[in-house]
Amino acid sequence: MSGAIILDWLTGEPQRFHPLVGFGIVAGKLESSLNSGSPRWRKSKGLVALLILAVPLPLLWYIYQPYSWSWLGDLLLLWFSVGHRSLYDHIQPIATALDAGDQEVARTLTSRVVSRDKEALNIEVSAVESTLENGNDAVFAALFWFVLLGGAGALFYRFVNTLDAMWGYRNLRFNDFGRFTAQLDDLLNFVPARLTALSFALLGHTRQALSCWQNQAHLLASPNGGPVMTSGAGTLGVLLGGATRYQGQWQDKPYFGAGEPPVTQDIRHALRLVSKTLALWVVILWCTEGFVWLQA
Repeated sequence: MSGAIILDWLTGEPQRFHPLVGFGIVAGKLESSLNSGSPRWRKSKGLVALLILAVPLPLLWYIYQPYSWSWLGDLLLLWFSVGHRSLYDHIQPIATALDAGDQEVARTLTSRVVSRDKEALNIEVSAVESTLENGNDAVFAALFWFVLLGGAGALFYRFVNTLDAMWGYRNLRFNDFGRFTAQLDDLLNFVPARLTALSFALLGHTRQALSCWQNQAHLLASPNGGPVMTSGAGTLGVLLGGATRYQGQWQDKPYFGAGEPPVTQDIRHALRLVSKTLALWVVILWCTEGFVWLQA
């Protein structure tokens, strides 16, 4: 496990021939060919597409993995599924651009990691929110499912989460077709998100983070993003949320967290919180494995 995390940090995402790029192309073509008809048919065909894309490879690895090489396969699948270095590589340049006073570059970089309208987004708020939420999605949820089901679990989660990022929108095109994908992604993230929120709280202003989680999480639309982001905002001592524009339409989102709106340094603080949380999880898993080994 730790080998995959180290490998991820040393190598990051492949610059060429990234497997998820090919997966996304196939998913896009399948969606284009199936996403039509009545709402009922769209839901059914969306479920079929989800099963075709997300199930076969993880299931085959889970059933038929060669025992003598399973450790290597699991390491590679976890490396493929965890995106700690990728998160850092996408978010850190935003803070660097802001330090240099280049708002336009920072705005462009931020628009690549959020779905908000580029011209109207709050750079610091968007970057911190993205860091907190993607810390769970790109790192901790994949690690959680790896611990439970090995490389197959991490790969399955990664596939579903990728499809949710493509299809999980509540709009005319995807509301029906992506319904089952969005629900499955919510289910897979339910426990990891709350473990992430608890970890965030333990590594900062704990009482404040727990209070924000308890009193504000229900105000956010996402059942899993709510605990993660409110706890993260509370532990960092920043105020997030507020009106946001998507595809020309303003949405009056609630404020959450505590303190003042984030500044550039808070983007780095959010990245550091994710890294500290990852270190905490690794230490806990090491200790657990050591205890089990001693008991054997």
